[in-house]
Amino acid sequence: MKIQTEVIIIHAFDDDGELLSDEKDTINLLAKLPLDSLDLDAISVVTNIYRVAQGLRNKMEREVLSEFGLSWTSFSLLYDLWIWKSVETKKLAQSAGVSKATISNITKTLERKELCYRKVDNRDRRITYVTITEKGKDVMEKVYPNFHKGEVEIASSLATDEKKDISKLLRRVIRENNF
Repeated sequence: MKIQTEVIIIHAFDDDGELLSDEKDTINLLAKLPLDSLDLDAISVVTNIYRVAQGLRNKMEREVLSEFGLSWTSFSLLYDLWIWKSVETKKLAQSAGVSKATISNITKTLERKELCYRKVDNRDRRITYVTITEKGKDVMEKVYPNFHKGEVEIASSLATDEKKDISKLLRRVIRENNF
């Protein structure tokens, strides 16, 4: 005897929230899965955040960061150091969303380029801090204006109020998920 389950689709798209073709394809596939419920709005939010993040990363690496020999993650690490001067590796890993091992590898590369240096905490040898160098600051002062132009370009189709609304909503997602 085969039990047929009914999929409850939770969907609250309004008329002006037109779906992208990729979203339609995803919904058509997922609606066939044996799930008790399917929250299409949650799928859409997460999928679109991912697509924007990947598109942003690819655009910036290709159009801005490659000129300075920086990957997205190395730029993120250098950016944090530029803002906070000296940061514990654990905090850098959390901020970049990568492992401490990845931070260690990127830091080694940035050290070879003389953009930062590592220092072990004298009181607790398990803690390592990474500090930006003057050369690292100089690189960031050259890279960031071009990076910011890319940020402005990416958000150019949004009105000021829309930018504020999106930022506010994303901050809530960040806080609620401890990202």
